[in-house]
Amino acid sequence: MIKWWKITGAVLVLYSLIWGLYTPIPQLAILEESIRNLFYHVPMWFSMIVILTASMYHAVLYLAKGKIESDVKSAEYAKTGLLFGLMGIVTGMLWAKHTWGAYWTNDPKLNSAAIGLLMYFAYLVLRSSIEDEEKRARVSAVYNIFSFPIYIVLIFILPRLTSSLHPGNGGNPGFNSYDLDSKLRLVFYPAVLGWILIAFWVADLGIRTTFLEKKKEEHA
Repeated sequence: MIKWWKITGAVLVLYSLIWGLYTPIPQLAILEESIRNLFYHVPMWFSMIVILTASMYHAVLYLAKGKIESDVKSAEYAKTGLLFGLMGIVTGMLWAKHTWGAYWTNDPKLNSAAIGLLMYFAYLVLRSSIEDEEKRARVSAVYNIFSFPIYIVLIFILPRLTSSLHPGNGGNPGFNSYDLDSKLRLVFYPAVLGWILIAFWVADLGIRTTFLEKKKEEHA
């Protein structure tokens, strides 16, 4: 049975995908029509941060209570966060090509985001390299708990301390300082909420699949 929040997420994302292409936009220099990517690129990062927060929470929960369910949820949330981070990178590269003239520049925000994602790739490699279930859960939980605040520093704090092309960093104004008017907000906020709900839906599918595989192994 599909829960109400899954339906809500699907509806909001469908709305933002379609209406985001048709809603009137402010005429901003350089950005022009590419500002519509605001509805697709930025929600990926919001979703990633929320889902990675959930991953760290369940890592703490595992260390506190030792329940394998928390380890499974922490791992699947991390995988989903990594997926949304990659989608954020790709949509950002497309935006950068239009506004900066290159898919990738030596920008601290971009480099920090890439380093952070590599940290979570390492998390998955670490999990796959440990066979003992309890040891894997314990070690990866500790790694997760330390990685998350480091990632937050990398993508939110360090880019603000140096020169950056990215809006909201290195002295550049964020989109709230531009003409993010009510018409854009009517698409942007539903897009953020919708993609966050979809992220949890994706993670939920992974969690359910993992539990089914565990039950199958127990009865084998």
